[in-house]
Amino acid sequence: MMVPMLVSLCLIFINAFLGFLPIANPKARSIFAAFLGVIAALIGLVPCICLLSGHSSTLRFAIPWQMPFGNFSLCLDALSAFFLIPIFVLGALAAIYGIKYLLHSTEIERLGSAWFWYYLLWASMVLVVLASNGLLFLMAWELTVLSSFFLVVFNYDIGSNRRAGWIYLTASHIGTAFLFALFLVLAKITGSLEFESFSRIENIGMGLKSLIFLLAVIGFGTKAGFIPLHVWLPEAHPAAPSHVSALMSGVMIKTGIYGLVRTLFFLGHPAAWWGWVLLIIGLVSGILGVLFAISQHDLKRLLAYHSVENIGIIALGLGLGLLGLSHDNYSVAAFGFSGGLLHVLNHAVFKGLLFLGAGAVLQETGTRDIDHLGGLLKQMPWTGASFLVGCLSISGLPPFNGFVSEFLIYFGAFLSVLNSAGSLAAPGLLTIVGLSLIGGLASACFAKAFSIIFLGNPRSNLTTNAKEVPFSMKFPMVVLATLCLLIALFAPLFLTPLGEILKINPDFPKEIELAKILGEVFPPLVAICSFGIILIMLLSLALDFRKYLLQNRKIEQTVTWDCGYAQPLPSMQYTGSSFAQPLTDLFFPFLKTETHLKGVDGYFPKEATFSTHTSDIFQDSWFKPAFRRISLLLHRFTWIQNGVVQVYVLYITITLTVLLISCLM
Repeated sequence: MMVPMLVSLCLIFINAFLGFLPIANPKARSIFAAFLGVIAALIGLVPCICLLSGHSSTLRFAIPWQMPFGNFSLCLDALSAFFLIPIFVLGALAAIYGIKYLLHSTEIERLGSAWFWYYLLWASMVLVVLASNGLLFLMAWELTVLSSFFLVVFNYDIGSNRRAGWIYLTASHIGTAFLFALFLVLAKITGSLEFESFSRIENIGMGLKSLIFLLAVIGFGTKAGFIPLHVWLPEAHPAAPSHVSALMSGVMIKTGIYGLVRTLFFLGHPAAWWGWVLLIIGLVSGILGVLFAISQHDLKRLLAYHSVENIGIIALGLGLGLLGLSHDNYSVAAFGFSGGLLHVLNHAVFKGLLFLGAGAVLQETGTRDIDHLGGLLKQMPWTGASFLVGCLSISGLPPFNGFVSEFLIYFGAFLSVLNSAGSLAAPGLLTIVGLSLIGGLASACFAKAFSIIFLGNPRSNLTTNAKEVPFSMKFPMVVLATLCLLIALFAPLFLTPLGEILKINPDFPKEIELAKILGEVFPPLVAICSFGIILIMLLSLALDFRKYLLQNRKIEQTVTWDCGYAQPLPSMQYTGSSFAQPLTDLFFPFLKTETHLKGVDGYFPKEATFSTHTSDIFQDSWFKPAFRRISLLLHRFTWIQNGVVQVYVLYITITLTVLLISCLM
């Protein structure tokens, strides 16, 4: 079964270069690229589904290569198969979406370049998850960084995009430096860079294991977007084309979660403080991520901060799982890990949907500014309905998939409070309170986003000519919206895959029946989701019945009671700033939101404006000053670059001499 996976990987790599074929018709070129991408995804999904359903065992492939430190080694086990499923599904749907989106937003001569970097990013993510050798993993990891960098700066004529690209590249390489250190430590311990050898390190000292854990949290956490390592994320996601933003937010940042989970499985029995570290990271990332999102006016930037929030929810689940393992409470551990891992899949689905919806709005209106939109539901009903499903899902409301994974984390937290000693009660209580706060704030944020964009009246002329997007853009959104519902309704199907993943961790005893532990909660979970679906169906029937009753009657429309205003203006509606003001005022100590109020003097002001601006406090207060000092320090060494070639040759000679002496010693 490894052959289909290799075929899929090769097809995606080859497809990157086929974008440069001299096909005269740009639309035909895009359709051809998307078609091959869908074929590659379908082929790659087959071995993943077979393995997760228990019909196949771990698959390996290795061939010798001339590079040092091992072979070209690939491995497909339950963990890698689980992460590959959203990579393949979202990669294919985003490619279909990109057919029309790129034709509308990209110059024809740059179309081949757009597909090249897209498929290179997709292929490199597949290779990261399949890699079973440290050197191969780092090479694939670096390829994801470079390909996504060129996609972020794809519209390089915009200065903010170039700035976002450099921030992303800098942050990514800082994270990669920690990963280099991580693999060097692992290689020193085991004498190899093969992942198989890493699985034998559970007997080393706790101090060395803790060092590996911290290196993994920083290195992989930078890619995932843990606060305060998240600063690249709200810059890069808005800059990239929308279908690329969906891929980056939906699955690329999850390669960081994959790497962290894989490392945790290498390390075996954890220290309790590891769980506390991830729990605190999850709480801080989740709460601050959603708070920063509430205060945003740029739709894609708002969604980017929600990626930070949802990565925080995943970290909460993983932290709870580690604490359960450290106290030998396998029920809490199973629910924590399962909730976190299932949220990886769920977030890929609903965040991909929301970014595609944002792209549709951007294409039809030409703006990402929420306060310039309004009333789009009438003109874009399919986009609006799909976006609403995404909003409900990301808010963790039944009967959609976000509710399922968050419910598993909740259940594990309740178990830790009710059925364990005091050592687990405190983290369980923190998880419940934190997850409740995150869910409530997320609901408020997406009530703002959906209502300001799709309801009410247009706030500017930008929405005048908006219409529903073409089928190739609408189809991926409808598929993802449907998946949001189906994953919740058929949640028991994930019992076996989650059990197979947790078996990889040697700290779970072989005799523990993980599927049985998890299975206790799925019947009520499905019942809640089914009840929600029944309510939606009843509401739909009620609307149809109302339409039936009114079909032969004359229907007139008029304004509601308007306090004497005979002709309400669009400016009388809530804006995003005014909607969010109570929350931004409440959390001012964390957000430091700037308020700009103008022209409200007198009884009849001619012009009045109210706006807010919230900067990222970590970027402004931490990273900018730090990099400014580093820049000033490095500026003192500019004399080394004197422009004399002979001096540069001398530098090279000295370096080679030092390396030679070190090798001889």
